[in-house]
Amino acid sequence: MKLLIATANRGKLREIEHLLEGTPIEIVGLDQLENPPEVVEDGDTFTANARKKATEMARFSGLLTLADDSGLVVDALDGAPGVYSARYAGCQGDDEANNVKLLKELDQVPEGQRQGAFHCVMALAWPDGRCEAFEGKIAGLILRSARGEGGFGYDPLFLVPEYGKTTAELPLAIKNRISHRGTALRQVIPVLKRLAADEA
Repeated sequence: MKLLIATANRGKLREIEHLLEGTPIEIVGLDQLENPPEVVEDGDTFTANARKKATEMARFSGLLTLADDSGLVVDALDGAPGVYSARYAGCQGDDEANNVKLLKELDQVPEGQRQGAFHCVMALAWPDGRCEAFEGKIAGLILRSARGEGGFGYDPLFLVPEYGKTTAELPLAIKNRISHRGTALRQVIPVLKRLAADEA
């Protein structure tokens, strides 16, 4: 069974591919489509953006499509960067600039008030317009400087207290087990397996 993963983010795609290993799912990337549309993420919630991406790309491709919208929600910043996480500093996908801005915004925030959480909503859409959404999140603390070489986005600043490591320092297998994206995707996998079994 083919599944289109509607993301241009290589880090996200790698995590999803890793989580779907061993399933009867053939992953199709956006780079395998001819002139896919640019979906404008103009929703004010992760759910709205994920649903929009999934339904538009499913309709365009004719394939079952999985899309996610995820980001960092920081308590001391009233939920920012939130849905603007990937473009917090103004340019889409500039991880370094986004991290610099986050640290600047939190500069005066004391250690005990630097809580945040990664949120993820995954939307699974059919070409006929049906769509289901699945949510996951992981709580942590925002550090004052980056640690770790793995991951992407805000991972080097996001400390998972139970492990004493940032999500950029954790091995991918552990990160996938505890992460917001892993939690959401583990809810999607049984649906995908059921659909693949129906097709067989």
